[in-house]
Amino acid sequence: MFTRLQRGAGSMIPNLVVAQRVLDKMRAAAELHVQDETGEALVGLYLPGSYGGGLPTLYVLDTISPDASAVRQFYTFQQGDARQDELIWWMQENWQVTRERRAGLFGKNKWDVPLRYLGDWHKQPGFMIQPSGGDLMTALDWIEDPENRTDFLLTPIVTLGHPATISLSGVTTNFIMLPCDGEAMRIDWWYIDRTTRGFAPIAPVVYPDSQLPELAPYPWHLVNETRIEEELARLEADGLFHSITLWKAQPEPPLAICFLTARVGADRMLILITSHDYPAQPPSVRSAPFVQMGPDEDMYQVFANAWKKSQPVELDDVLPEQWTAERYLIDLVHAAERKLGLRGASTQPTAETTPKAEKNEEETR
Repeated sequence: MFTRLQRGAGSMIPNLVVAQRVLDKMRAAAELHVQDETGEALVGLYLPGSYGGGLPTLYVLDTISPDASAVRQFYTFQQGDARQDELIWWMQENWQVTRERRAGLFGKNKWDVPLRYLGDWHKQPGFMIQPSGGDLMTALDWIEDPENRTDFLLTPIVTLGHPATISLSGVTTNFIMLPCDGEAMRIDWWYIDRTTRGFAPIAPVVYPDSQLPELAPYPWHLVNETRIEEELARLEADGLFHSITLWKAQPEPPLAICFLTARVGADRMLILITSHDYPAQPPSVRSAPFVQMGPDEDMYQVFANAWKKSQPVELDDVLPEQWTAERYLIDLVHAAERKLGLRGASTQPTAETTPKAEKNEEETR
């Protein structure tokens, strides 16, 4: 149906490689929203032609669902953006650490390129296997916006209810058929760039996950909304200023999710360090001299300066019990304050008296 080397209007369509985990997640999302439209963001790599036999290659490594603000209705889908943006940023920051570590060990290598947003897939009703006119206008607006810093997009279309008897053995096409609830789910892959200015079919090749780079696991503060809201509410109810920063606390990724905390009038600040899978793993704490901060201060730089001057606080003699998910970061703060003799140490507020607080904006770089 389509040749492997496809050409658009004045441009050559790149090779396309899709990780099996991406297809699995697309199918799971489509099955969850059978009656309504849905979709997710795609992230992966763009490798120049020197690795693709003269053609550049797109590697789709993951698909990220939107947050709760997404609108899913029949014939209507509007993505949320806050959670997706934060997760993409998390993956990009961790990927950069992986690149630096890999370069230090092996030098220049095939995967030494930035992780990037590649486009969105969405499920359409019936057998609408091509992007709509609205999809075209949206894609062109995105590509032409200089702030987005991209000149192409992938726009796969998912449709359900196809006969499960279709065989594609030995045929190169721009679509993939997957079994789905006794029928088949079809994924048609489309590509658009500044030159084509129209959607062109792009033929995917599916690779096992083991043959492609693995991305960082999702961090707890972006996937466990109840927990992060409770953690921040307890810190705020205890009179603590706090900011969140992603930080390379260990040589290997994933990055740590760190909380810089301080009390008015205190001469020390505390840095609470959590792993991506907190509270399954216990947190740790460091102490740093108090730093005055203005309203327009760069919080990432404030954190970097505090980290440089900080020292670990050993709490084995203060917190002898085994860490459990029933404990909170405020417990760590109180223990550290008692150990260091800081002013303002208080008792732990109870869950019943702790007000809920809105999640503060992350400070990441």
